[in-house]
Amino acid sequence: MTGFLTAVRAEWTKFRTVRGWVVATAVAAVAMVGLGLAPGMSGSCGQRGPGSECALPVGPGGEEVTDSFTFVHRPLTGDGSVTARVASMTGSVPDAGEVTVPWAKAGLIVKDGTRRGSSYAAVLLTGAHGVRMQHDFVHDRAGSAATGTRWLRLTRAGDTVTGAESADGTRWTDVGSVRLDDLPSTVEIGLFATSPQYAEIMSQSIGAMSASSTPSRVTAVFDGVTPADGWTDTVVGAVGRPGEEPLSGYERDGGTFTLTGSGDIAPAVAGAAGLGTTITQTLVGTFAALIVMVVVGTMVATGEYRRGLIRTTLAATPGRGLVLAAKAVVVASVTFLTGVAAAAVVVTLGKRLLRGNGVYVHAVSTATELRVIIGTGALLAVAAVLALALGTLLRRGATAVTAAVATIVLPYLLVMAALPTDAGRWVLRVTPAAAFALQQSAKQYDQVANLYIPTDGYFPLPPWAGFGVLAGYAAVALAGAALLLRRRDA
Repeated sequence: MTGFLTAVRAEWTKFRTVRGWVVATAVAAVAMVGLGLAPGMSGSCGQRGPGSECALPVGPGGEEVTDSFTFVHRPLTGDGSVTARVASMTGSVPDAGEVTVPWAKAGLIVKDGTRRGSSYAAVLLTGAHGVRMQHDFVHDRAGSAATGTRWLRLTRAGDTVTGAESADGTRWTDVGSVRLDDLPSTVEIGLFATSPQYAEIMSQSIGAMSASSTPSRVTAVFDGVTPADGWTDTVVGAVGRPGEEPLSGYERDGGTFTLTGSGDIAPAVAGAAGLGTTITQTLVGTFAALIVMVVVGTMVATGEYRRGLIRTTLAATPGRGLVLAAKAVVVASVTFLTGVAAAAVVVTLGKRLLRGNGVYVHAVSTATELRVIIGTGALLAVAAVLALALGTLLRRGATAVTAAVATIVLPYLLVMAALPTDAGRWVLRVTPAAAFALQQSAKQYDQVANLYIPTDGYFPLPPWAGFGVLAGYAAVALAGAALLLRRRDA
């Protein structure tokens, strides 16, 4: 142990006395902070005076949500139920015609009033995902795969709400039961319709990708509604701009209710189908810092071969493996601390600058923010260790730097600037660039329509799984470097 600590001390002394490595490390930090805080995105939130601020409602679980729909409702005190048949469901998208988007929704809902973000439970029919039981925005349970006409029933008994479906209104099947502990004795219960933002990738040609989104709407016809009377209508969180054609509406003809709605009842997301961006956007400079630290990592190994100092180093330290391990500890420690410090500055100040520029930045938990900051340091540190291992394997500076950049940096560059989305997702599963998943701060929800593309900060692997891919590359390369270091002449 003493020998290893001595080796680490020697490598640290070597690192801090090589001016080029110290300057390069400082340049990496400055580049990361400078690019993260440079003028970039701008938006309209709060830029047009009082009332133009952007704000999302908050759900019962504390998460930001989307809560916009057409609601035909009546009060319910105590226990009770509502039953109706969704007789038809048709949708439309501007410039795309009569299209019912997959997550368009029509059904029955019990809700703690009409306040946006309040607790609810709903049983509903979707455009392409069958019958679902959803509650409090983030919870989703699948029923049957039916997409045509469907009878639905929603029953409240105390704090428990049960959804059921039927093909003929006679034989019923439970979709699910949920418990809403904070539901008051009097709630609003009724029919609803809504349809989420429609997003699509417009171009995926090499070197260019663009996406667009537009509000969609759905019109649902209900009949067989029980109870039959006492209904009123409310548009919760109206979608659309003044002067434009309304995206919501309600008509009643005897026992037939026709609801047109636009929006969603779901967790809010960032990206093409959502609002604003995330703190991940502030970390665009990580790429520049990665290039610099990869070069430093390779030079820590190849520099000694170029000057012939490796013989002195190996003669002074018993055990060649100890030398490589000590170099890895020093490179990883310096890079990690540099990355964490730069990421902390960028995330803290960057989101303030974005908000000052009118960009909506989604709130994240402290745990997520810490994982993004610490994860960025870990990403840079392990990438630098991988570069060190490649430098030890290849010995020649130019060759090692080229190999390290091609292995670590190039995959990320291709994903962000050139590859089609599906190819990019594959690259982000199998290459060291997978570790950028540590910077993802937004959640993906299966029940929320969005593009979830890497350029919007969504990665195909969970954060620590992505980091594991990079760590695996580094471990294999480091083992190979240690083996060759023992067998080859200095």
